[in-house]
Amino acid sequence: MLHIVVLNHAVTLGPVARKKKAVVLTDVRAIRALAHPARQRLIDELYGGSVLTATECAELVGLTPSAVSYHLRALARWGIIERAEATVDGRQRPWRAPARNLVISSPPGVAGRTAGRASTHLHLDRLREQIDEWSEQADDDPWRDDALTSRGRLWLTHEEYNEFVKEMTAVVRKHARGRTNADHPDGTRLVNSFLVAIPAGEAPAE
Repeated sequence: MLHIVVLNHAVTLGPVARKKKAVVLTDVRAIRALAHPARQRLIDELYGGSVLTATECAELVGLTPSAVSYHLRALARWGIIERAEATVDGRQRPWRAPARNLVISSPPGVAGRTAGRASTHLHLDRLREQIDEWSEQADDDPWRDDALTSRGRLWLTHEEYNEFVKEMTAVVRKHARGRTNADHPDGTRLVNSFLVAIPAGEAPAE
């Protein structure tokens, strides 16, 4: 089973949606609905606290409004996103995340593994894009040399592995501090975090 969590670094939702901690996807068809770069980009923004109209979404991903509307409806069909209240003039109803986090928990079996793997590859593709974007930062950017990537090998028991994942996730949540794309203090900057913990080799005998 593959378990992926898209952490929202806060959320600006209505009182009912605010109570919802996570959207959990276990249906293979729902997980497959994520398998498109434009949809991943939209999820990043909406689960980052943005509330966007279809037109704004189209500008974000570089698609026509009709094309992006198709993707938005596909995500909404599985409860991944939802409509927000209408704009002031009542002409459009923007889109938003219905919860703080999106959890992808692929079911066992070939179909589940295939869907989970495709979703993971898209996450990794997005990470590569972010690394490429960072490499193009100006030399005089004061944060230029602060990017961190780390790769390690740990020998852990199953209990220690679960503890490690829990602690690393807690660190990310701690530093999220309830900030969103639309609501963050002056002097802050978006920092993309990516946590991966992948058991390797054969499971030890009990």
